[in-house]
Amino acid sequence: MRNVCIFISVGQTDNRKIHTTEEIVKLVKTIATGVLLAGMSTASFAGSHGFTCKVSEDSMAKPGGFPDRALTMIVPYGPAGGSGQVAAAMAKAVTELTNVDINRDHKPGGSGTVGMTAYMASPADGYNVLEHIDDASSAHALDSSKPNPGKDLIPLVISQVTFSQIYIRSNETRYNDWKSFVSWVKKQGGKATIANVSKEGSMERVSMKFITDATGMKIQQISFDKGAPRYGALMGGQVDALFEQPGDVKKFLDSGDFKPILTIFDERPKAFADVPTHAEMGMKFTPLLRFRGFYVNAKAPADRVKWLQWAFQRGYCQDSYQKFNDSKFMSVIDSYRDTDGAKTLINGAIKQYREVYKAMGMAVK
Repeated sequence: MRNVCIFISVGQTDNRKIHTTEEIVKLVKTIATGVLLAGMSTASFAGSHGFTCKVSEDSMAKPGGFPDRALTMIVPYGPAGGSGQVAAAMAKAVTELTNVDINRDHKPGGSGTVGMTAYMASPADGYNVLEHIDDASSAHALDSSKPNPGKDLIPLVISQVTFSQIYIRSNETRYNDWKSFVSWVKKQGGKATIANVSKEGSMERVSMKFITDATGMKIQQISFDKGAPRYGALMGGQVDALFEQPGDVKKFLDSGDFKPILTIFDERPKAFADVPTHAEMGMKFTPLLRFRGFYVNAKAPADRVKWLQWAFQRGYCQDSYQKFNDSKFMSVIDSYRDTDGAKTLINGAIKQYREVYKAMGMAVK
């Protein structure tokens, strides 16, 4: 299998300088709270409040005729994963709204760094936009030479905020729920495996550290940059479990091939009412959340940026996009952030991730 790296998560036996779990958890609480609340007047749950479009203008004049041709959207992950799916849905919504086509260019690799590098090298004329996730914020937090998504880029809209789960195959016979999985892992002497992303310091990696610390598990994290090989590894039995967000693996849930055994969120979403949360399983950390959005180079002409902000923020309101988000369990948390709300979210995440990395003994530049 191509593009596979193996990292070993050994909980408390990591040879880097690690502060106590309790110390780092206090910092993670701040990150998670910031991700959930940033850009919102209250922490609202879409399911209980209903959806209301926050962009009143249903049309906007094209500045100087822009755009007079298709836009290009660089997506730094493969088409099968969450980024690929949300990029396709938003491109469709914006095209429905504006009649402007959007060509998606997938450039996976380096947990988003390949796509980010390619995007920053493209013309800053407004015709090139970027899809990215919270990895862009955590990458800058770890290395300040990396682009700052709140300054070097202008967020057009954050369109997804979601939680994570751990999955197993539905026909698995060695374990069938979280407690039996933990018990089985502990008997494997560090040979048990879970599919995850490759970027050390990512939301997924930090979350898995807290899980292994809290449970005493020693588990190998088999890393993939692309979603399809990650899901295929669980499907084909190359790994024992998978760390992922529910919307990304919905087709496997619908088909009955995968089932969640742990929800990493403060309460049980209605769609997963029979799946325990990490807190119910005795893990005392506040969950980190995934966020995905769309950006344009900060050097792009201001009038073009304004049009793109309208197009993507109003595109979020399109029926097709709302149906997509609903189908991916993205209405559990209010996913919408406009430019100002996105900047607040991003800047807070950068600051707090940096503090967590320092506490974990990582080399922050």
